[in-house]
Amino acid sequence: MKYAVPVVAMLAAAPFALQSYQVTLLTEILIFALFAMSLDVQMGYARMFSFGHVLPYGVGAYACAFALQAGWPLPFAIAGAVLVATLLSIPIGWLSTRASGVAFAMLTLAFAQLGYAIVFKWNTFTGGSDGLTGFARNAGPFGFEGFVSRDGYFWLVLIVVFAMYWLARGFMNSAMGRAIVGVRENERRASAIGYVPRSLRVVAFVVSGALAGVAGSLHAGFLLFVSPEILHWTQSGHVIIAVILGGTGTLIGPMIGAALIVLAHHQLSAVTDSWPLVMGLLFIIVVIAAPKGLWGIKASLAARISLRRARPAGEKHAAS
Repeated sequence: MKYAVPVVAMLAAAPFALQSYQVTLLTEILIFALFAMSLDVQMGYARMFSFGHVLPYGVGAYACAFALQAGWPLPFAIAGAVLVATLLSIPIGWLSTRASGVAFAMLTLAFAQLGYAIVFKWNTFTGGSDGLTGFARNAGPFGFEGFVSRDGYFWLVLIVVFAMYWLARGFMNSAMGRAIVGVRENERRASAIGYVPRSLRVVAFVVSGALAGVAGSLHAGFLLFVSPEILHWTQSGHVIIAVILGGTGTLIGPMIGAALIVLAHHQLSAVTDSWPLVMGLLFIIVVIAAPKGLWGIKASLAARISLRRARPAGEKHAAS
């Protein structure tokens, strides 16, 4: 957390130092990083491998688009979209957590595919395969004009992503967050001391869905366009790769993995049409070289450094 404030301060100065397309790319990275972090709450801390995490993300995006079309001010549209995604996550989480392992993953995938089919077929409401367009970032009568421009929206995304990281970190360090981790490590022991594992899994699912809803609403406000592709199962695959690449159960690791994926996609696609193959090879190399993810490398190096510092002190104490 001590590095978060300096990083945010440097990012906040980006519009003054970078070109417009670079600021746009940073905005995209931040949104995808929040999406990856939201899955880590469920996948890394609760050990629930979801193949349908794209559902609250897509619902948040569509809900925000509908609100903006109706003329809602941007912050209100985002808040309303997050509320919709959170409320939807409650019954889906309650149903999905009745299963575990592969069955849980397939249930979440089924719900996501159901959402995809609805927005694809419901032409009169969702725009069908053409998606939703024709909406804008509304300032409204409350003085939100600063968030409407490209740079202003970047700062809004930066503030929201930092706030969500701070809240997620606080939640996982709370008593309930530690209980969720306890269920992950030893469900039988957690039950013996009075916890209800399924209830804690539902909480993790809903918190994860709410964060994904935030990311989805920011995505809609960023592109000013949403289509059924945002709910396709391949999007869940991309975010799962980001979490594994960065390191599960760390929050910050998946955000780094997401940034790497977006940057690699933009850079490699400009060089070769075979960029998915190159990205796949890079992913294999990282997973083999760092099974705990990129953030795991940092944690291992820090542990080695502290061990080396402790040895001379221990030797000096033994000599005396």
